[in-house]
Amino acid sequence: MDKNRVKEEMALKKAQKIMIVDDDANICELVRLYLKKEGFETVVCTNGEKALEEFAAEQPDLAILDIMMPKVDGMTVCREIRKTSNMPIIMLTAKGETFDKVLGLELGADDYMVKPFEGKELVARVKAVLRRSEVQKDEGEEKIIEYPNIVINLTNYELTLGGETFDIPPKELELLYFLASHPNRVFTREQLLEDVWGFDYYGDSRTVDVHVKRLREKLEGYDDSWSLKTVWGVGYKFEVKPEVKPVG
Repeated sequence: MDKNRVKEEMALKKAQKIMIVDDDANICELVRLYLKKEGFETVVCTNGEKALEEFAAEQPDLAILDIMMPKVDGMTVCREIRKTSNMPIIMLTAKGETFDKVLGLELGADDYMVKPFEGKELVARVKAVLRRSEVQKDEGEEKIIEYPNIVINLTNYELTLGGETFDIPPKELELLYFLASHPNRVFTREQLLEDVWGFDYYGDSRTVDVHVKRLREKLEGYDDSWSLKTVWGVGYKFEVKPEVKPVG
């Protein structure tokens, strides 16, 4: 494909819209300028309440959320968005403690950056998260894995256990689907963060432990032919007995 045709197709492609949510107007403007330079459209909100209104009205392609905001905080905004949408979310905040990182990721955030930040790195992460999201959308085949008494449906984001369908946070389901897609293969925490979250995680990898713990609580007692196993000193695997094969 020649360069002129590539440029024409890029020009015709609709610009992706990013929602920036931060109570610091200077931060909002800085992020807006970096994203505008890269061809993104932006929607700016200075509180969480307005962010939820704009999310419903504008249907952005990605949100950058601060945590500490008036009226409605970023964690609540993230939780509310995740009730209806798998839109990518990047948490951008002054809080750098492991607890806040883990909580943000548990609620469904796709990435996490701590202020002060480098504008180029933020843009790079925005592009990386969007690329991963687009790949998932473009993969037309249904993503369903079924073993005895469990159906992991990544197409509709549903988990069925013993014939009953349960609500489950997106990242928990994605982690379970990934592990079940590679039965009996051991993955390190770092590998899981990169493959499931889709970015190089800087900081404590304990978020994987938290997700696995919560998954085990949901999966316990449904079937003894498969289980989430810890391989001490290495990581985790979805263990399946030799005689058990995926259904379908």
